Amino acid sequence: MRTWTVGAVTISQIVEQIIPEGLPGFLPDATPEALLAIPWLYPEFITQAGEPSLSVHAFILDTPTKRILVDTCIGNDKDLKISPIWNQMQTDFLSKMNAAGFSPESIDVVVCTHLHLDHVGWNTMLVDGLWQPTFGNARYLFGRLEYEHMQSILSDPEEDEAWRECNAAVERESVQPVLDAGLVDLVEFHHVITDEVSLTPTIGHTPGHVSILIRSGGAEAIITGDAVHHPCQLAHPEWGAVVDADGDQSRRTRLSMFTDAVERRRIMLGTHWTGAGGGTLVPDGVGFRLEFDPTVDPTGVAAASSV
Repeated sequence: MRTWTVGAVTISQIVEQIIPEGLPGFLPDATPEALLAIPWLYPEFITQAGEPSLSVHAFILDTPTKRILVDTCIGNDKDLKISPIWNQMQTDFLSKMNAAGFSPESIDVVVCTHLHLDHVGWNTMLVDGLWQPTFGNARYLFGRLEYEHMQSILSDPEEDEAWRECNAAVERESVQPVLDAGLVDLVEFHHVITDEVSLTPTIGHTPGHVSILIRSGGAEAIITGDAVHHPCQLAHPEWGAVVDADGDQSRRTRLSMFTDAVERRRIMLGTHWTGAGGGTLVPDGVGFRLEFDPTVDPTGVAAASSV
């Protein structure tokens, strides 16, 4: 488990799954040749053959007043036929959480950066054939616009059938049960969770996508969600993912995120980044480079460690 300290906030990473060779075709521009031409990516973020490694993990934020879980990964027993590697998956994610000292009962807030299948799965778990909220003491925060976007996919006859069916399964298994339990708050952009933690809009991947901004004691960090899928996009902000709803807006969002991170000395934590998992950004040619050495604190105000 990796942890970062940002002022009074401790951020811990709990990994559900590592995909060493990535998802074929997910980042079309990120060919092996193009990735191998970015030397700082190896070995943290690409394989020796130039394949983009990906991780599926959650972040847990311990603040002075609340314990916040950011994105709940894929989950067990989910009907995800659109993705064979995730369909009916079985992992020990909850056991990892418990072993790290984070029982489901201790979570005060669950926030989903968006409502895609790999960010909401552990919202629920299958108990005696019924989907039950995993974090029964928590308030679940969904973006109002993001929820409306999911509903529009389900009702749009022009939508790709496989994608519509996938979203229907996600809603049925991972979204509607927590709504039925009365645990959901539909929130707006810039929603404030605690004095240290708030949402910030990073639209493009979806119309309601948010990232998580942490500010405490003069230090800052941001959890990207899927505004950035892989560190190679730092070097090439124009590289988009095939699942971005608005590719042009996604590119503009990344450029803004990266520029702000440099100007504000902000630690960037990638929701799908392997290896070091995050670090500070520095300009590098027409793009940016990640300083990810866990023994170095480039900002002087935030630190990372391995546990």
